[in-house]
Amino acid sequence: MPARILVAKPGLDGHDRGAKIVARTLRDAGFEVVYTGIRQRIEDIVSIALQEDVAVVGLSILSGAHVALTTRTVTALREADAGDIAVVVGGTIPSSDVQKLLDAGAAAVFPTGTPLETLVTEIRTLTGTTAPSEQPSA
Repeated sequence: MPARILVAKPGLDGHDRGAKIVARTLRDAGFEVVYTGIRQRIEDIVSIALQEDVAVVGLSILSGAHVALTTRTVTALREADAGDIAVVVGGTIPSSDVQKLLDAGAAAVFPTGTPLETLVTEIRTLTGTTAPSEQPSA
């Protein structure tokens, strides 16, 4: 069974082309992907993550509010007894904020320009999955 990934656009940011590219790339790599669409509240992202039984919540943030939104998401997941769901964040993230995001509880950070192959490899590592061609045959 493929790992389930939630790709979410928190806050007021209305640009979702990158999130859609990430969602498609992960789907094509063999993951089951749920995409929330734009302008999602943290509470709704957490609710969807729980309902869909995801392994990873991927936040796509271009607004500059990445540290606050990531912190709120990690906190809300922990409060919902879902702290085992990894949170990753990508988007317009200055290199000076990467460690801040990791300190806030992000499992991985993918600034603009991160190769999609790197993203897929990191998500596979986080979920303990392999590429479909690498899975043992029955």
